[in-house]
Amino acid sequence: MTATGRGPDVIVVGAGPTGVVAASLLAAYGVRCLVLDRWHEAYPQPRAVHLDDEIYRILGRLGLADDFAAISRPARGLRLIDRQHRTLAEFSRDRLVGVHGYPQANMFDQPELEQLLRTRLAREDAVRFVGGAEVTAVANVAHGRAEVTYRDTGSGTEHRTTAAFVLGCDGANSVVRSAIGARMVDKGFEQRWLVVDVETGVPIDAWEGVHQLCDTHRAGTYMRIGDRRYRWEFRLLDGETAADFGDLDAIRPLIAPWTGPCDAADLTLRRVTDYTFRAQVADRWQDRRVLLLGDAAHLTPPFIGQGMGAGLRDALNLTWKIAGVLRGDLPEQWLATYETERTRHAAELIRTAILLGRAMTQGGRAGDLARRLIAPRLASARGLRAFVNDAASPRLHGNTPALHTRRDRLAGSLCPNAVIGPDDAADRQPRFDDVALGRYVLVCRGTLGQHDRALVAQRGALVLDAAEGTALHAWLHDHHVMAALVRPDGTVARSGRASDLARAVPAYSPVHVIQNSN
Repeated sequence: MTATGRGPDVIVVGAGPTGVVAASLLAAYGVRCLVLDRWHEAYPQPRAVHLDDEIYRILGRLGLADDFAAISRPARGLRLIDRQHRTLAEFSRDRLVGVHGYPQANMFDQPELEQLLRTRLAREDAVRFVGGAEVTAVANVAHGRAEVTYRDTGSGTEHRTTAAFVLGCDGANSVVRSAIGARMVDKGFEQRWLVVDVETGVPIDAWEGVHQLCDTHRAGTYMRIGDRRYRWEFRLLDGETAADFGDLDAIRPLIAPWTGPCDAADLTLRRVTDYTFRAQVADRWQDRRVLLLGDAAHLTPPFIGQGMGAGLRDALNLTWKIAGVLRGDLPEQWLATYETERTRHAAELIRTAILLGRAMTQGGRAGDLARRLIAPRLASARGLRAFVNDAASPRLHGNTPALHTRRDRLAGSLCPNAVIGPDDAADRQPRFDDVALGRYVLVCRGTLGQHDRALVAQRGALVLDAAEGTALHAWLHDHHVMAALVRPDGTVARSGRASDLARAVPAYSPVHVIQNSN
């Protein structure tokens, strides 16, 4: 066995989107990372196909917004259809770009996104990637370190290295989760679905949004993913498997209502597989210096398209805290706020996905009849339309040194990634993230004295004056607050009077700050 000494600051187990984003965000703070993955290359088959504007914003932090725009396609909304493919309700987006400066719903091919993420990771001097590494053991050891043992799948050689932290981003069958004795708690949802990916150079003549087939016999979903790619998902009946739909002849009866007269020669079956959609959350996400992220910590049904996004939210929430602890700016107790904040948030998203999934696909004949009667009325309700089309995720909760949500109008919500100047200014104006750069920011719509400004600057934070006529001024005004203290992950830590918040800014002075190059 080869021992590699004290090793890096952080070991990331798993190089899927969550692991690669976590390592990239840490590297932006100057944190040295070792990324281990069983495979040398990204998984080549499509899986996740949707992310919202909050997740797009994370890609923007990594300088990948323009690259992602080139491989993604904004979705126009949601259409509910019955078994005869009659429209029950349509929730169209009047505007594609939301408050964070990006389209609110985006379809993409996961292998293409992973290639973008890995290419960017390879440019980081602070990161070393090791493929063909099968992790066999993870343990907390002495002196505030964690140890990882892994085997080279090519040579069979075993290696052992330690780090200040280990992040388990190794998926639903997580070795890291097992190593810390955590277990998944079932939330009472399990369905088997068929997933079909098709390519064609002949455009399918269908509405450019997500189609939800509300049929309790065979519920389904249709989405256009890219210029040539389309995805269908159908609930499997008892006794059915993907093997029953192994070729286009078997699949055509399911997808024909969308493909119409399209010739079979024009369609290429890229993949057909079955998935078991589950709703689960780990009973604990941390054991001292070992933490869980992504599918290792939670699994959600796909009905609101937040599976991959939840893992990227984990990475954004945790990485700035780890960087602060490693620098000595933040006490180690701040790491416990990661599980406090993210567990409840993930559970809320899972609960929403379950409720929507059941509302759209279950209930038998009575459910089909109820949807036919109720859905058109719901679609005309302005409040519900706004809820369906708004990609905003739930607020974070927790009264800790990192977040004060008790009796606070804004704490736990995301600060908009708004343009800094007037709304009618020219395109490509700097936005909030362009100036925040991974620091604390005190956003004010009132005066702040020079002494308080100096105090904020001394603690490594930025004062951002939200002038009247700007989106940030309107945001504060609409919530009836004069100022908001925004954390490095874009979450409002607390709101109130600017002078009070200036004194509450933690010392957080990153040696390196995230460079948003968009």
